[in-house]
Amino acid sequence: MVKLSVNINKIATLRNARGGGVPDVIKAALDIERFGANGITVHPRPDERHITYKDVRDLKKIVKTEFNIEGNPKEQKFIDLVLEVKPQQVTLVPDVQGQLTSDHGWDTIKNKDYLKEIISVFKLHNIRTSIFVDADPKMVEGAKHTGTDRIELYTESYANLFNTEKEKAVKPFCEAAKLAMELGLGINAGHDLSLENLKFFKQNVPGLMEVSIGHALISDALYLGLENTVQMYLRQLK
Repeated sequence: MVKLSVNINKIATLRNARGGGVPDVIKAALDIERFGANGITVHPRPDERHITYKDVRDLKKIVKTEFNIEGNPKEQKFIDLVLEVKPQQVTLVPDVQGQLTSDHGWDTIKNKDYLKEIISVFKLHNIRTSIFVDADPKMVEGAKHTGTDRIELYTESYANLFNTEKEKAVKPFCEAAKLAMELGLGINAGHDLSLENLKFFKQNVPGLMEVSIGHALISDALYLGLENTVQMYLRQLK
């Protein structure tokens, strides 16, 4: 079964909109694990507009499943946090300061030397590495040369096209995944995956190991309840 890691940034966004501690990010993470999720993902940004660095430290103390921290390693503050917390996985994302949400993968050719250097730092601390890439064979091949353990396929283009041309939408991801498997890279995926498009993606993309889902899952939970929603997503991955 493909693992489900739930990104809880949006819970922190709601908390921060009012101030204080409601909703409780720690309780949410504990509940999400209890409801069957296989991991917790957070993406702390330099402005701490949702998940804060304190949240990350507090979550490390209680998360019993896989803890995945996403972020841009060109921020020294992010590197220091990851090396302090030592999550099971770090996912490197090429965000810029103030970016609303992730919107592209790494140019693994242009950034090969940098990625290779920073990935080696994380691996020295026994932290599994994954890098955000578009479903482009050149970028997947480039990822192999960085020394990363996994790639995370950026799935926004799949989600955007799914309702009108789902076969066309998933094809580049199938090809990218097949190449990744040939190169010995693990395969994660994330961004705009939802109850509507997740099962088809899972059924068609070979070698998929893990999906990270936040915005859609937390939004669905407003209507369906958090426990029910987590289990509905898990059923799509069976």
